[in-house]
Amino acid sequence: MKELKSILVYILCTVCCLPVMAQYDAHLTGHVLDEQTGEHLAFVNVQLKGTNIGTVTDESGHYFLKDLPIGRQTIVFSFVGYETLELPILIEEDKTKELKAVIREVSQQLNSVVVTANRYATKRQETATIVNVLSPKLFETTAVPCVADALCFQPGLRVENTCSNCGKTELRINGLQGQYTQILMDSRPVFSSMAAVYGLEQVPSAMIDRIEVVRGGGSAMYGANAIAGVVNIITKEPVRNFVNISNTSHINEHAGYDIHTDLNASVMSENRKIGAYLFASHRTRSAYDRDNDGFSELPKLRATTAGTRLFFKTSAYSKITAEYHHTTDYRRGGNRLDDEPHTADIAEQLRHNIDAGSLSFDWFSEDNRHFVSAYSAIQHIGRESYFGAGRDTAAYGRSKDLTSNTGLQYRFSYPCGRMNGDLTIGAEYNYNGLHDRMLGYQRDITQKVHVVGVYAQNEWKNTHWSVLLGARLEKHNLLPKPVCTPRATFRYTPVNGLVLRAGYSSGYRAPQAYDEDLHVAAVGGNVSLITLDPNLKPEYSHSATLSIDWYRQFDALEVNLTAEGFYTYLQDVFFLREDGKDAAGNVLFTRTNARGAWVGGLNLEGKLNYQKRDFNFQLSMGYTYQQSRYIEPLQWSADVPAQKRMLHTPDNYAYLLFDIQPVHDFTISINGKATGSMLVPHLAGFIAQDEQTETPTFWELGIRLAYDIHLYKHYCLEISGGVKNILDQYQRDIDKGEFRDANYIYGPTMPRTYFLGLALKL
Repeated sequence: MKELKSILVYILCTVCCLPVMAQYDAHLTGHVLDEQTGEHLAFVNVQLKGTNIGTVTDESGHYFLKDLPIGRQTIVFSFVGYETLELPILIEEDKTKELKAVIREVSQQLNSVVVTANRYATKRQETATIVNVLSPKLFETTAVPCVADALCFQPGLRVENTCSNCGKTELRINGLQGQYTQILMDSRPVFSSMAAVYGLEQVPSAMIDRIEVVRGGGSAMYGANAIAGVVNIITKEPVRNFVNISNTSHINEHAGYDIHTDLNASVMSENRKIGAYLFASHRTRSAYDRDNDGFSELPKLRATTAGTRLFFKTSAYSKITAEYHHTTDYRRGGNRLDDEPHTADIAEQLRHNIDAGSLSFDWFSEDNRHFVSAYSAIQHIGRESYFGAGRDTAAYGRSKDLTSNTGLQYRFSYPCGRMNGDLTIGAEYNYNGLHDRMLGYQRDITQKVHVVGVYAQNEWKNTHWSVLLGARLEKHNLLPKPVCTPRATFRYTPVNGLVLRAGYSSGYRAPQAYDEDLHVAAVGGNVSLITLDPNLKPEYSHSATLSIDWYRQFDALEVNLTAEGFYTYLQDVFFLREDGKDAAGNVLFTRTNARGAWVGGLNLEGKLNYQKRDFNFQLSMGYTYQQSRYIEPLQWSADVPAQKRMLHTPDNYAYLLFDIQPVHDFTISINGKATGSMLVPHLAGFIAQDEQTETPTFWELGIRLAYDIHLYKHYCLEISGGVKNILDQYQRDIDKGEFRDANYIYGPTMPRTYFLGLALKL
């Protein structure tokens, strides 16, 4: 809390010292039209570039800006699904000017502005690193309730369920485990190891504006653990007054259900200086038992999230933003789900109470050359748990986790010959305090992590070239010496629409407890426990990427093709080794170091976007081929042969998204996922001894139909329905009974499932 108080004091002092902007009797009016249809567009954002002055068009497509600074200005028109347009205009005192804008409908994914690549806003086509964007439309067309279910619709990303009792999910980027990925909330690294155990399921789609994904090392900008990539979850900000209410109900052929209800509202003051976005989400899911043995393959779940995001524009060139949300999450798996967990043969039960918030102050100069951001974010998790088997009364536990991030960032934009330069420097302090107690297993983990980091990067760019050099220097309290992680990226655009990129980055992971260590799985009537080798060394990485990105416009058809090669080498890679059993029969694993490992492969992605007045469609496809190998053969159990392949990592996987609007207000959405064969561990219990299993290939297919009923003006009721996992692809060799291996789970999470949705948009 000290960090949060410090940032509050800083913001208040800075606000009090702000200069007052001069007011002029100079105004601007106009309207915004659709290029194809000629229709007026409502709720288009109209912004004076380089300031906080802005508005949105009214229901008739008109706007009015008053008291503008005089001189040559640039007006920016932006709208979801349309190309951003910038128009110059001379603002004169005692005059009201008129400016008409005509904007063109395009794919949002091809033309979005992103912040994760460089820590400041940049058009996606101009970044030196490929950034993929998951928009609210993807959440809508795939009918997914949370982040975990959406991320697999991006190249190089996989999300899998790793425990049949508690439903623990893990995100893998370019073949590396979840611990190698840095999860950000509004660009802040407050997603701790404790949060990562179930956190991707605990972030509902109702609060998300977009998700930005950067594959490849990001430690130079975001610190430790950003080895495989960075996932930045950006929450919604108020833009106009509206209310949305939606409900989606799922039911499968085993009478299981999954119901989630969302409420969103945005409120803006008349002068648009104050705004609030309110969100609430509730989800209830029944347990799923595929083989009817009385033991769940997916736990029952009750989760509620409520929060708000606020802003206050202290001047035309400064803004305070605050965000807060509270989440409660209850999940229970195993058997005898309605009884106390210690009366069950196997039970994993967890209750989470999560409070998270952030506060930031942003200021930029009138000439838009200087930018300062001061920020602080904090998250607290309280967890009550039971991880037990054999009706163990001593398997209860309690955990507390506090994570904070406080920092200051400065950016200076300057001309540099024929190029423009952007210098970014910053400093951050990250803290994580973890206390995880399960006294029945003589387990009491107390971990305090203090990381102080400074970073600097400079990008030189023009329309054809960009070169970015940067580095981060961090002192981690669990390491004896500071760690320096450099970064270098290069972009070359020889012709309009063709972008070549290359990059290098390094990273590291400290010898500390990660999400996998904070989860206890049932195995063979007992549980498995992970401890850290007292001689565990830090793990270092070196990553390289090379890509080609091609964009082309053919009248109403947009095309984007991307090919990206990647390679990461891991030095002193972390590895889980089975070390027998303790006196109670629990399986023991030790996290230790192996010599090294490498991951390499190719991501391919293609997008088509066709827009006509009465007909449009969007097609997005991605395919990943990769190999994940240890340098030397490793043996995780004495019962299995040593091998170089990493576990739970297929060499091939792909996705498909197809949306078509054959007639006005009616949309057909088709999605698909393919997961190739992989090697998974199978621990003894239900089977006689440990084994390694080669899984089959899975093909998932889903469809959603949606129709909009226009009620009054812009008020709309959307009715939708569809089927997920149409082919009912599912694991066939599930362990049965109380001696099963709960971690022996792979493939699609849910069976064939039908859903119906209603959304009221006001």
